[in-house]
Amino acid sequence: MNYKVNEIKISYKEQIRSPFWHIIGCSQDAANILFDQWNKNTIALQECFKVVLLNNSNKVKGILNLSQGGITGTLVDVRILFAAVLKSLSVAIILCHNHPSGKLKASEADIQLTDKIKKAAALLDIKVLDHLIIAPDGQYFSFSDNGLI
Repeated sequence: MNYKVNEIKISYKEQIRSPFWHIIGCSQDAANILFDQWNKNTIALQECFKVVLLNNSNKVKGILNLSQGGITGTLVDVRILFAAVLKSLSVAIILCHNHPSGKLKASEADIQLTDKIKKAAALLDIKVLDHLIIAPDGQYFSFSDNGLI
């Protein structure tokens, strides 16, 4: 019998050479890069979830726009998140989402999602360095700086 199946290929294309990648040394570095990349026309309108992908030197390999939601929430599929993390061979990540309201307080749902992602990451030897909540004015809340990670 001859069984035919689809072939799966996984690749990662580096468009910016690693000597030019930004280094994350603190939460402010991550917040600056994320806010700079955020669409300023929608940051106050709808919630989005992004993931900063890092190498072993905390250099930014890229930013994954994981989901775009509504005014008060967005859906995060952890399987898609880790598909991208593994595909890019990243060893650490920084989670981030915006609060269109400008309220810089982590909700119980934010804390639970972060814990769920941290547990999955630990199984894959991937570090979750922080989870940032960004407001439309550029201010942010860091889980790490506030002892939540």
